[in-house]
Amino acid sequence: MYSEKVMDHFQNPRNMGEVKDADGVGEVGNPQCGDVMRITIKVDDEERIEDVKFKTLGCGAAIATSSMVTEMAKGKTLGEAEDISKKSVADALGGLPPQKMHCSNLASDGLKKAIEDYRSRHTKG
Repeated sequence: MYSEKVMDHFQNPRNMGEVKDADGVGEVGNPQCGDVMRITIKVDDEERIEDVKFKTLGCGAAIATSSMVTEMAKGKTLGEAEDISKKSVADALGGLPPQKMHCSNLASDGLKKAIEDYRSRHTKG
């Protein structure tokens, strides 16, 4: 049912936890399945994500997609990170079963919310 990459990111999640003094926080949930994700980011002076962590309460696919989205976002500019789509997360994991695609939606949405939160706190003007 799950690819080796999904199982690896589920059993050995990367970047789990919370960034201290986060510059942006994104929280998302899916009331239908009960999955909840919190993604925190630290952004450098060039608006590049220097650290990103997640906390997820959910199924194996939700944990795997959270782990993968943090791996994909680390080191990217905010604009590049915003372009990480649900499809790119699922593809990076070697695919997800159709009934689990909503999990990758949560991961990319959580990252986008963290970026939105950063921008709302750091608007220049």
